[in-house]
Amino acid sequence: MDLATLTALKPAEYSEAADGYRVAAKMASAARDDIENRITVAMRTDLKGDAATEASKQVTRLGQNFHYIQTQCGLIGTALEAFSYELEAAKRKLDTALAHAGTAGLTVNPDGSVTYPAGGEKSEDGKTPPGGTVTGLTDATASAVGRQAAGFDPNPHHRLAQDCADLIASALKDATEADEKWAPKLRALKADDDLTVSAEDWADTSSDTAGVRAVGGEYLNSLPQPPKDGTPEQNAEWWKKLSAEEQAAWVSARPGLMGGLDGLPASVRDEANRIVFDTTRGTMQMEFNSIQPPGNKWTWIVAGGYPTKVYTDEWIEWNSKHGDRYEQLDRSLDGMKAIQHRFDTTGTNGLPEAYLLGFSAENDGRAIVANGNPDTADHTAVYVPGTGSDLKGVGGNIARMVDVWRKATDETDGGSVSTITWLGYDAPDTVEKDAPFEHYAYDGAPAFRNFMDGLDASRAGDAPSHTTVIAHSYGTTLVGAAAETGRLDADDVILAGSPGVKVSRADELDVPKGHVWNAEADGDVVPDIGRWGHGGDGFIIPSDPGFGANQMTVDSEGHSGYWDKNRQILENQALIVVGKGDEVSLIPPPKPWTHVK
Repeated sequence: MDLATLTALKPAEYSEAADGYRVAAKMASAARDDIENRITVAMRTDLKGDAATEASKQVTRLGQNFHYIQTQCGLIGTALEAFSYELEAAKRKLDTALAHAGTAGLTVNPDGSVTYPAGGEKSEDGKTPPGGTVTGLTDATASAVGRQAAGFDPNPHHRLAQDCADLIASALKDATEADEKWAPKLRALKADDDLTVSAEDWADTSSDTAGVRAVGGEYLNSLPQPPKDGTPEQNAEWWKKLSAEEQAAWVSARPGLMGGLDGLPASVRDEANRIVFDTTRGTMQMEFNSIQPPGNKWTWIVAGGYPTKVYTDEWIEWNSKHGDRYEQLDRSLDGMKAIQHRFDTTGTNGLPEAYLLGFSAENDGRAIVANGNPDTADHTAVYVPGTGSDLKGVGGNIARMVDVWRKATDETDGGSVSTITWLGYDAPDTVEKDAPFEHYAYDGAPAFRNFMDGLDASRAGDAPSHTTVIAHSYGTTLVGAAAETGRLDADDVILAGSPGVKVSRADELDVPKGHVWNAEADGDVVPDIGRWGHGGDGFIIPSDPGFGANQMTVDSEGHSGYWDKNRQILENQALIVVGKGDEVSLIPPPKPWTHVK
């Protein structure tokens, strides 16, 4: 970039353009919300038939397209803001150099060199030290040598001129580097010329986001930084103090970080995690499509006179290279399909908007999905699933909390309800090999406590929500570990099929006395099997009378039926969620034994 261009440049114009893209992103977000939470809801409610179903699918895709527009415009806005920031820094350098040159009577030439006049004390022969022209130096060593040489010159203007020339050269260098760095990134933020937002488009968005984040570090580092290892309360205060521009920059450039910060508003975490969700899904789908297995998996050979079915050489070679990754991608994509299904069923039979409060596809995956906004709900329930829970099977756990939401909403007498599936920890994979170990519970406990604290920190009003923790199987062990090692921050705790909660009494679970509820179904073998690893003193578990929990009536069977529809146990959970524990059906306590003569 030359001197004339930088002199005439107005970095604020790029910031103004960024404002325009942020406005466009907000408009796209509003359009998406309107489509997902009003238009498609009305279509599912009022229209029936194959044509209506197909029309609803098309409108849903339109909403997803608006989300793509929102994401891309937000990213462009952040890129332009970062470019403006870097140009503004270069322009300030140039303006400072020109001001100093003008004050000192120096002449700045079109090529950036600086001419200085004769000046200083006359020599013995009566001559004034002559003037000259210097060129700016940006190399640190060369610049130091140049300043040293200028310092030895009896003409004091020489040193001033060299300083100004160096500052001008530095400004031009910075502006040129910013232009060369950002021009290709901004050109890359261009969508395909079609009406379909494909997996390729979202994979490209993932690449674009990484690119903007990589070159935009200077701008991002200039913003107020999130608290290092901050508490949910500190995170909430940090977020509230950011300007709208700063908030938008953090969400667009660091969606994974913002989506995982406990204490931020649910709407913000949802926006950030939806970006992570869609870009991850697109990237994984592209990779999955590229490593499909060969069609000829099996062949027949004759061994010992008998035909035998064996794998083909092509399939064996493919499996050795891609088999494990293919299976992992397949499992992750199944889970993401289930989460998308929950998004797409908003409005069905009154189902509220879903909020994606956490998401990761790494390893077994993580997902935190809320039915309804917990920031404004009168009653909130957080469900912790147990052994075998992973991203692939998250759909079943989400469905359980949908059913609890429906029952609780029926019982709430007009209050609002939010039910949350919290798969925010690495659950044991198998009952036999992994579930006997306690480290899964203690490793996940801090994340659960932070999430619970975050629900309080992000509340939209002063009134707290009545909060219930619902845990199943090994999830109860995690909840117990969380209470044992810190504050649980809940009003009620419901335990179902618990193998033990690491503590020995209900009053150690950090909820008011009488607000621990337990369910053990006929045929559920997990409680007795697990007590030896996760029970409290004397291996006591919540099903034991001595633990002190309210023992609920359970009309389901086995280990996984506690959320079966039209069951009393589901109704019991709903009553507890909305604060009607006095209406819960309980098993009568055993009568004290008396000796008969």
